Amino acid sequence: MPDDPNESDADLAKLASQTSDIYERNAARFDRERPKRLHERSWLDRFCALLPDGGRILDLGCGAGEPFYFYLTGRGYSVTGVDQAEAMLTIAKARFPDGDWRRADMRELDLPDRFDGILGWNSFFHLMPDEQRSTLDRLVAHMTETGALMLTVGPKAGEVVGRVGDDRVYHSSLSPDEYRVRLADLGLRVVDFVAEDPACDQQTVLLARRGAGSTKFID
Repeated sequence: MPDDPNESDADLAKLASQTSDIYERNAARFDRERPKRLHERSWLDRFCALLPDGGRILDLGCGAGEPFYFYLTGRGYSVTGVDQAEAMLTIAKARFPDGDWRRADMRELDLPDRFDGILGWNSFFHLMPDEQRSTLDRLVAHMTETGALMLTVGPKAGEVVGRVGDDRVYHSSLSPDEYRVRLADLGLRVVDFVAEDPACDQQTVLLARRGAGSTKFID
């Protein structure tokens, strides 16, 4: 549910449409304040365990590149970073000039490449519910036959308003069961799902794999 019960669907939709602009004007501050201690390491390691050595990773909503790009390329993976905010990519290009940085909207993703792993960390959850449903199809179309997908979502279905800098920013989530069913229809099985993981700054993480045989689903 929205933080403000008086906030209309139209208000939330308008806020959702402003996400890219919010990150454009807050890029430097966001990068400065974004934790670099890599509290996400254990999840990144689980994700990487599903990939071939030297595999290709697509990082959607890559921001300024730190700390994921440095960590993943350091482990030998080839990383393509995609973001809507040009200001974020400008920082990433200056920091990692040899990187593969592309400006694109994940809702309209149409790359010739196929990836062994796709990340939507702190980015996918800025899409509205119907956008998430259609974007999942696009993401799977960009995966290899045994590709892995890792997203941060919400612990339950709903819409909330957070903050980036001094700006309000939109977030939403489908229910855990809907993610599981939709991914299964696309040929993916949930490998792990942890709601508000206390070991990862209370983030809710979904990890799935195309063609995976076993499912671990924790509400």
